[in-house]
Amino acid sequence: MAGHIYQEAFEYAMNELHKEYIAKNDEDTFLLWFNLDYVEDTIDTITASVKTEFLSFNMKKNGYITIIQNKIREITGQENIVLNVIVVKNEINISPESDDDEDIKIFKSQTIETQNEKTDENDTNQKKKKHPLLNEDFNFDSFIPGENSDYAYKAALAVAQKPGKKYNPILFYGGSGLGKTHLMEAIGNYIYQNNPENLKICYISAENFTNEFTSSITSKKTNDFKNKYRNLDVLLLDDIHFLSGKEATQEELFYTFNALSDKNAQMVFTCDRPIREIQKMANRLVSRLSNGLSIDLQPPNYETRIAILQKKLQLKEKELNPEIIEFIAKNVETNVRELEAALNKVLGYIELFGGSPDLDTVKNQLKDLITANSIENISIDIIQKVIADNYQVSVSDLKSKKRDKKFVIPRQIAIYIAREITEISFMELGNEFGGKDHTTMMHAYEKVKDLIKIDPSLNNKIQLYIREIKEHK
Repeated sequence: MAGHIYQEAFEYAMNELHKEYIAKNDEDTFLLWFNLDYVEDTIDTITASVKTEFLSFNMKKNGYITIIQNKIREITGQENIVLNVIVVKNEINISPESDDDEDIKIFKSQTIETQNEKTDENDTNQKKKKHPLLNEDFNFDSFIPGENSDYAYKAALAVAQKPGKKYNPILFYGGSGLGKTHLMEAIGNYIYQNNPENLKICYISAENFTNEFTSSITSKKTNDFKNKYRNLDVLLLDDIHFLSGKEATQEELFYTFNALSDKNAQMVFTCDRPIREIQKMANRLVSRLSNGLSIDLQPPNYETRIAILQKKLQLKEKELNPEIIEFIAKNVETNVRELEAALNKVLGYIELFGGSPDLDTVKNQLKDLITANSIENISIDIIQKVIADNYQVSVSDLKSKKRDKKFVIPRQIAIYIAREITEISFMELGNEFGGKDHTTMMHAYEKVKDLIKIDPSLNNKIQLYIREIKEHK
């Protein structure tokens, strides 16, 4: 039976969250994405409404509904209470405090009917075959290949068209938000859409694979685990760098790999770096994973970023002033995920306030995101730490005068990167590396520059480090 038992708790939770976002200088996010109205509640559910599908989708996608729900649980002490968000587009004025139950019944009826219509439409669309483990938005049509990812895109499509026969296994590696998971799931979706329904396709993160394997040991169901994974037709294993140091899981994956390879099952993996650079990974597993095709995804260039933004707008059936699109493309360079976050923030502003914002308004809305992507935030300390961690030496080793090869190479690479992505002079750079003179810094920089010309793989490695540095928190 519907009532208003939790209305006060809901409003108090929203007020507290508003204060929290103000305290961390992020009130704009609250005003954009926490814009919902209380409707009613039952003993274990609070229903609230938003005005557009766009708001509903992005609130769920970005975890804002979960944030509100957790705050309500914290305030009420009711751990099982659920926040249900519905979309209400009609103009009926309903006050939650109204005594007119009939109005509320009309409101509920219209809302349910609207939702049922949408559900019927969705069911019709999903008869195309939607895999329960895959994101249907991750397909080849929605992926925009550029110079950074054209090779990866074409290879992924070839794998999808001839699973188990072309590039098996295939490994995509690179920084976060560059499209690795998108291509992996696009392969899965394509295979599922164009092959018999009884095909066994599994998408899983390496973390969940590990947790499931550990659980099977605890519950003494390892045979069930082995039967599940060794009989697949397609294995899509995301973020395998998570397996670093997990010897038992690596061993299980090794045997799973062999079993799937014997039956020509397609295997697709993703990783944040070249497989041979993952520390504490069994050599025989590295060897298996290296036998296939490994492709590096780089950050998209300016032209590709423009194309990505235009495609996102097309899919959302939205339009945006070209100068705003150009501003976002020029200032968000790190990855596609950040690019989409910037676009969604602008579209969210338009949804709430209407009209087309001018460039100054957009700059103000995106100032935090733009600042986070700016190289101005990159310090020499961060560069030194990232390089030291990757080469398993200490920062003091980089600053020292030690001439061992294990110290000289990472030192020169750190100097090269610092010179490339900051505006620091060679003299200042020398001070940051233990008081060395500027000619030593120049020599180190030129040395790496020359090596890159004869060894393209070194440049790929350096670009990977630069991405890690820019994303370093």
